[in-house]
Amino acid sequence: MPSRKFADGEVVRGRWPGSSLYYEVEVLSHDSNSQLYNVKYKDGTELELKESDIKPLTSFRQRKSGSTSSSPSRRRGSRSRSRSRSPGRPPKGSRPSVSALHQADIKEAKKEARKEILEVKLTPLVLKPFGNSINRYNGEPEHIERNDIPHKNTQEKFPLSQESSYIPTQYSLHPRREEVKLKEIDSKEEKIVTKGPTSLRTFEATATQQKDLEFGGVPGVFLIMLGLPAFLFLLLLICKQEEPSLLNFPPPLPALYDLWETRVFGAYLLWFFLQALFYLLPIGKVVEGTPLTDGRRLKYRLNGFYAFVLTSVLIGASFFWDVELYYVYSHFLQCALAATVFSVVLSVYLYARALKAPRDELSPASSGNAVYDFFIGRELNPRIGTFDLKYFCELRPGLIGWVVINLVMLLAEMKLQHRTVPSLAMILVNSFQLLYVVDALWNEEALLTTMDIIHDGFGFMLAFGDLVWVPFIYSFQAFYLVSHPNELSWPMASLIIALKLCGFVIFRCANSQKNAFRKNPTDPKLAHLKTIHTSTGKNLLVSGWWGFVRHPNYLGDLIMALAWSLPCGFNHILPYFYVIYFTILLVHREARDERHCRKKYGLAWEKYCQRVPYRIFPYIY
Repeated sequence: MPSRKFADGEVVRGRWPGSSLYYEVEVLSHDSNSQLYNVKYKDGTELELKESDIKPLTSFRQRKSGSTSSSPSRRRGSRSRSRSRSPGRPPKGSRPSVSALHQADIKEAKKEARKEILEVKLTPLVLKPFGNSINRYNGEPEHIERNDIPHKNTQEKFPLSQESSYIPTQYSLHPRREEVKLKEIDSKEEKIVTKGPTSLRTFEATATQQKDLEFGGVPGVFLIMLGLPAFLFLLLLICKQEEPSLLNFPPPLPALYDLWETRVFGAYLLWFFLQALFYLLPIGKVVEGTPLTDGRRLKYRLNGFYAFVLTSVLIGASFFWDVELYYVYSHFLQCALAATVFSVVLSVYLYARALKAPRDELSPASSGNAVYDFFIGRELNPRIGTFDLKYFCELRPGLIGWVVINLVMLLAEMKLQHRTVPSLAMILVNSFQLLYVVDALWNEEALLTTMDIIHDGFGFMLAFGDLVWVPFIYSFQAFYLVSHPNELSWPMASLIIALKLCGFVIFRCANSQKNAFRKNPTDPKLAHLKTIHTSTGKNLLVSGWWGFVRHPNYLGDLIMALAWSLPCGFNHILPYFYVIYFTILLVHREARDERHCRKKYGLAWEKYCQRVPYRIFPYIY
C-alpha cells in the first residue's frame, strides 16, 4: 500500500476542481482505499482531492507586487543602464515592437484565464460547506453532505491567485490596445456567465422552496387550521351522545354563546400561568441545546418533573379544600374553546414578533409565505428573556393538563355511574397514560433533539397541538368511558397490560439507546453496536434496536396507543380514533425524517436503508 504524503492537520495548497488555481487547505483525513485526501478550504468547503492536486506550501513563493518583472535591473532603486547604443544593438527602426513580440503570449494567457474563470463558474462542483447552516436542524452538530450543493457556491467568483494570474508583460509598463480590448471582452463574458446561473439559481430556489412545503403547501395548511378545531368539537360532541353513531352526523350543535364562558377562560389562563411560574422556579439542572446556525447553544432548565410533582400536590390539596373538579367535565367544551382561543392569540403574537426576528433565528421550515409560516412557525426559538415559549408549551400546560383531565374523567365516571371505585378500564387508561407522561417528563432532556425543537418553528401547528390537541384528544379514551362504560375481565386486562409493557419497553429502550449514543458514541457500553460512518462525522446505528427497524420508538409508541384504546371495548370505533390518527401522524413524520436524513447523510443513508429496510413495522417496507 503506497504511503501517504501529507499528514492529518497539515496545511497545504489544494487545486480547485475545474481550474489550475491553488488555495490554502487543511488535510482532514486520508482514504487508503481510494487514495483521496479529505481537505477543507478556508471558507469551510470540504472536498476530496487526489495527491497530485495537493502541493506543499513551500512550493509556492509569493511574487512581489511592486514590479511585474523579476529582473534585478527592473527593480525600483536599481541603477539604470546606459542609454548609449552599443555596436551590437540593432537599429531602433529594426527592433521588433513589444506588441509584436508578446501579442501571441498575451492572447494565449488571456484565453487560459478566461477558460479558468468559465470552468470555475460553470463546472458542477461537489461541495460540502462546513459550519452552521440554516438547512440543518437548528444547528445540529452536523453539516450538509457532499451531495447537497448550495446554490450560492455555483455563482461565487474565486479571484485568481497572484501566482496563477500572472501574465508575462515585463516589457510593457502600460496596457496595450490589445489588452484593453481583451479586458472589455472579459467583462462582457463575466456578465454573461454571472447572469445565467443567477437567474437559474433564483428559479431553482423558488422551485425548491415550493417543493419543500409540507402538509399540502399553503392550501393544505389553510384547510388544517380551519378544519382541526371544527373536527375536535365535532368529535367531542359525538362522544357525549348516549348512542354515538356516524350515521347521526352532524350531532346537535350548541349555540356559540353556550360554548363561551369568561370564567372558564380565566381558569385556563390561571392554569397556563401557574405552569409558567413552575417553569421559572430555579430548580432542576440546566443543559445546553443543539448548536444554532450562529454556533450558539441555548440553555434549558429541566424541571418538568418537579412541575408535575408540584401540580400533583395542588390537586391533592384541592380535595382537602373541597374544590369541585367535576366542573372541568361539565364545562369540557368550554375548556376546549378557551384553549383554542388562547392558542390562536398566541400564534398571532408569535408570528408578529417573528417578523422582526433576525434571519439566523428563523426556522428552517419557514418559507416566506405568510399563511404557511403562521402555521409552521416563522421563528425557531421565540423567547421572552430566558423564557422559551416553545419548549415550555411542549411539555407543561398540555401534557400535565392531559393527566389532570384523565383524573377528572375518573371522578366523573364514579359520580355519574354511582361507583365507589373506578372501573378497571378507567384505571388502566389512567395508569397507562400517567406512565407515559411521567416518563416524558423524567426524560425531558430528550425533547431537545426532536424535530419539534430543532427544525419546526413555533406557530399555530405546535401551539394548537400542544395546548389543545394533546390534552383534549389524548384524553379521549377516558372521556369516552365516562358515558360508555366497559366492564373488563381480568384475563383481558392482563393481555392489555402485557401489550402496554411490551410497547413501553420497545419505546423506552430504543430512545435510551439513541440518547446514550448521541451523548457519548465512544461509551464502552455501546461498543457492541455496529454503525455506518457518514461524512458529517457522525455514525448511524445499524444494530441493536435501531437495526431492527428504522424507527423502533415509533413502533413502541403505536403499540402503547393500541393498549390505551383496548380497555374501551369494541362497541364503537370512537375510542380507536387516537390509534388511527397516531398511525397517520407517525407515518407522515417518518416520511419527513426520511427526506431530511436522505438529504443530510447522502450515500451513507442509502447504505443504512439497505441494512435496515423496514421503516416502522417489521417486514413492512
